[in-house]
Amino acid sequence: MNFNSKRFLLASLAAASVLSSLTACAPFVVGSAVMSGLVAIDRRTTGIQLEDEGIELRTAQGLRQNLSAGAHVNVTSYNRMVLLTGEVGSAAERERAERLAKSQENVNSVVNDLAIEPASSLTQRSKDIIITGQIKALLLDAKDLQSNAFKVVTERGVVYLMGRVTPREAQRATEIARNGSVSGVNKVVRVFESITEEELKRISAQPLSPQSQPKL
Repeated sequence: MNFNSKRFLLASLAAASVLSSLTACAPFVVGSAVMSGLVAIDRRTTGIQLEDEGIELRTAQGLRQNLSAGAHVNVTSYNRMVLLTGEVGSAAERERAERLAKSQENVNSVVNDLAIEPASSLTQRSKDIIITGQIKALLLDAKDLQSNAFKVVTERGVVYLMGRVTPREAQRATEIARNGSVSGVNKVVRVFESITEEELKRISAQPLSPQSQPKL
């Protein structure tokens, strides 16, 4: 699959996500998605990827049961680090959401960036999805980065970058997200787990398991 085909795929997925978000009623969103026929190469083990998916689902379910109906919370877990984004109605709800996320099995840390304000509009959420897709496409085009090492989340124009990356990769990805070519980006927040260049070499040298082989 060449770069143009991959960019077209990302754009198509972003467009489909926009349509889905406009028709969905659930205020809680989990960060991982399963794409039929496409399994991305990942720096996490298969076991931790499954743990992250479980963390997202359990946390979202708990938040749905413990927060007000007007809360809009996105839950993203990467290598057992949970990122909470979105909007809640009070400081008490914000703290409750963080405590609930920290209480989940296998969670190592929680980054709570929930805003205390009314839930974002469907128009803003649609713009956020498009921004995410455009930044993913730029990371894909970067010859000096492994785009699948990054997870991109956008909330109210704030772009969050997650992943297990070296300082060099973190700086390069941040520059790409901030370079002004993507309209609507207000700020870039780095939520990385730092690894050394030596660790990256070891990860890259490891053979892929059948579950991690890319299906193009």
